[in-house]
Amino acid sequence: MKNRHYNLKKNLTVIVNSDYGVCFWKIVNVIEDSSKFDDLNLYDVIRISTKKDYLKYKKNLADAKRALIKCRELVKEYRLNMNVIDAFYNLEGSQLFFKFVSDERIDFRELVKELGSIFKTRIELRQIGIRDKAKMVSGIGPCGRILCCSSFLNTFDSVTINMAKNQGVSLNPSKINGVCGRLLCCLKYENDNYTYLKKKLPKIGSFIDYNGENAKVIEVDVLKNKYVIELSNKNIVEIDVDEAKK
Repeated sequence: MKNRHYNLKKNLTVIVNSDYGVCFWKIVNVIEDSSKFDDLNLYDVIRISTKKDYLKYKKNLADAKRALIKCRELVKEYRLNMNVIDAFYNLEGSQLFFKFVSDERIDFRELVKELGSIFKTRIELRQIGIRDKAKMVSGIGPCGRILCCSSFLNTFDSVTINMAKNQGVSLNPSKINGVCGRLLCCLKYENDNYTYLKKKLPKIGSFIDYNGENAKVIEVDVLKNKYVIELSNKNIVEIDVDEAKK
């Protein structure tokens, strides 16, 4: 949020000019230097909210809840392959938004027409991805903490299976997929460090010279900066890279 002249602080409710029009929002954090967060969408704070704004907001919540139920009923009636997960009004009630998830493109023109005739306002349906749904619904990740996407991530970076391989993580889907069913976002966090550290270590299956003997690398521990070799007599030796340099 762009703070022009208001004394903004955490938990303060404000009126903001956002992508959804004028909305009633609560400040969850105050950032002193927004230049450090290039991926943030900054919106103008129009003013501090009033009691009237709050009452309007509460009414909108109740109306949106009823609208969501009706929309889901119509989706079934029209047999549309979509899962409507949220509905909300902007502050003035001049626009009603629905968010839905679907694996395909949906022709919802007739649905929009009927919703408009029922609720007498402008209707907008927005299709979101499964990761966006997880961000909205939230939950607890395998680490025991609130999902990164719903707590601090503002954008979704590309996560690939090669990142899991690079970090030696089990490729079992139950281990590397998040609650959204996609690869865990945290696989990207340390991937650059793993790539950097592995440059100092030999690859598994390669051969190195050890005291004049050709030894095979059979194991690598990136975090401990160690690797294990097998000698021709089948003896196993663990080598600390830092100790070897001394």
